[in-house]
Amino acid sequence: MDFYTLREEEELKKHSPLAMRLRPRSLAGFVGQAHLVGEGKPLRRLLENNVLSSLLFYGPPGTGKTTLAEIIAAETKAAFVRVNATSSSVSELRKEMDEARRRLTHEGRRTIVFIDEIHRFNKAQQDALLPAVEKGLIILIGATTENPYFTVNAPLLSRLVIFPFDPLTQDEIQVLLRRALESPKAGLQDVAVTEDALSHFAVMANGDARAALNALEMAAALAAPDTDGKKKINLALAEEAVQRRAVVYDRDGDNHYDVISAFIKSVRGSDPDAALYWLARMLEAGEEPLFIARRLVILAAEDIGNADPHGLLVAQAAAQAVQMLGMPEGRFPLAQATTYLATAPKSNAASQAIEEALELVRKRPGDRVPPHLRDAGYAGAKKLGHGKDYLYPHNYPGHFVVQNYLPQGMPRPHFYKPTENGYERSIRERLQRWNALRRAGSDDND
Repeated sequence: MDFYTLREEEELKKHSPLAMRLRPRSLAGFVGQAHLVGEGKPLRRLLENNVLSSLLFYGPPGTGKTTLAEIIAAETKAAFVRVNATSSSVSELRKEMDEARRRLTHEGRRTIVFIDEIHRFNKAQQDALLPAVEKGLIILIGATTENPYFTVNAPLLSRLVIFPFDPLTQDEIQVLLRRALESPKAGLQDVAVTEDALSHFAVMANGDARAALNALEMAAALAAPDTDGKKKINLALAEEAVQRRAVVYDRDGDNHYDVISAFIKSVRGSDPDAALYWLARMLEAGEEPLFIARRLVILAAEDIGNADPHGLLVAQAAAQAVQMLGMPEGRFPLAQATTYLATAPKSNAASQAIEEALELVRKRPGDRVPPHLRDAGYAGAKKLGHGKDYLYPHNYPGHFVVQNYLPQGMPRPHFYKPTENGYERSIRERLQRWNALRRAGSDDND
């Protein structure tokens, strides 16, 4: 590398965005993706054992995909070649393959070819990589924000190990922001940031570290030095830098619990518009979306129950979708689940039933399982009388037969009282028929 190239690189580093200047060079400085690079996790084990295979990093922007690719090259002492997915031709790719072959043959050094936004490669470009990847001539690390199963050719995809990246948490982003304020590379030693401003940067970044660091850099540029020569970034300046106001919402205080309470009560009260308002308040304030999803799952079972059994399926599907998509796209399944549950028929019969059942169990801890209901599936069980006189319901008309399913001597409880709402009306009618048969059977026994 000649003097002018070195000088050019130094100048580029000096004037590059904050996120690039602070990019860590080792795993020790890497923040986030603990499920991949934490102690004992798969990608970390591969690096520690110096075992490299071609990889695909899939996740939202600003989550460390490029940074981790560079760290892998540094840790393994491999050459790092970055290819532009939008402008590279097949002939240029083949030149890189030839150089990788020369490097491996004459220097014994492996080559990592990093392709950001690999989904932008056309079929011919992706196919051109196949022979080199298959032979191990290069270690390909692709990065994409798009679902690779839809955007990367199946032959190439089958040769890559896919690692999903998660959005950074607000705590992780705050770690990066505090590190930036302390790092000489950032040039922010004369900047002081209030806690609410830091929190605002972390919330508005939506899991994107690059966005948070860029916002901090913008705020520092906007800040005027105080009388002591220190630039102070408060919440108002942080809002100006990201061009979004902070929503009054303390994730750890009373307001947090008040808003989630209002949200749940609006869904329970069958008011989808009010529920959406409180949902929007939480999302805008940076509430953890999986926390909201978990609350919806609880509500579906507790307040809707068997009045609409699909409610729990919708809530569970929304929770899974949020986990897969992250934010901001996760707001769509959350909104769908919120409006579905708010407009569904309501019943708390199942949740009340389990509370009554638990109360009875605590009062009668010593009740034993009747012999005819005990496990009869092992050798010697029949000698103990297990399963004797058990009536198999499927052998009877309507797949129902009258028999006792409770401990001997226990008065028959009546926990579950289905309502007339939604599907529970059908359940109520079935139970009424079966209970009439039970009463008739009891009368016959008398």
